[in-house]
Amino acid sequence: MSLSGYDLGSSLVHRVSPGFKIISLLILGTLLFIVPRIDLSMAALAGIVLLYLLARISLRTAWAQLRPAVWIFALIFIVQVFLHHWTAGVLVVIRLASLLLLASLVTLTTRSSDMIDALEKGLWWLYYFRINPGKVSLALSLALRFIPVLASITEEVREAQKARGLDKSVIAIAVPVIVRTLKMADDISAAIEARSYDPGFERKKSSSK
Repeated sequence: MSLSGYDLGSSLVHRVSPGFKIISLLILGTLLFIVPRIDLSMAALAGIVLLYLLARISLRTAWAQLRPAVWIFALIFIVQVFLHHWTAGVLVVIRLASLLLLASLVTLTTRSSDMIDALEKGLWWLYYFRINPGKVSLALSLALRFIPVLASITEEVREAQKARGLDKSVIAIAVPVIVRTLKMADDISAAIEARSYDPGFERKKSSSK
């Protein structure tokens, strides 16, 4: 399974700076959850779908980003119906779908190296707090990459448990997903250590040139 998820292309969306994409993701994600309006959330979702088309990424690929999380959306919707109202369930599902699609679009149209560089430049002020922005940017970049990967793992586990008749059990799905995610995180950590990746060292080396 590839962690990068990058879809090679030369569209306008691909050419937009990684920093702008990340800031847009943060702003839209914030607005989606502070403005409780279904019409605006649906407009945002439609706009994100149009961005996929502008990026020349098929709607089939866009649906593939959502499909693994459909059962989670259904569960959230049912809970919201019981606790509040069906409109609250629709609003939450649209919000989460929009955020998932937008985060996936960022990872599909941005190289990992470009994303890490953009985050490191934007977090330069962390040096004043004696925090290495290179390590923080790597963590944030991996977190974004994990969104579609985690969704894919969940779908694989759900299909496997469905064959055993356990697809209705949350525990039967959640435990293998957690185990596989931790295993993948451990593999990534080992790969980073094997390559002796040190953001602080890279910065010192580049500044000494």
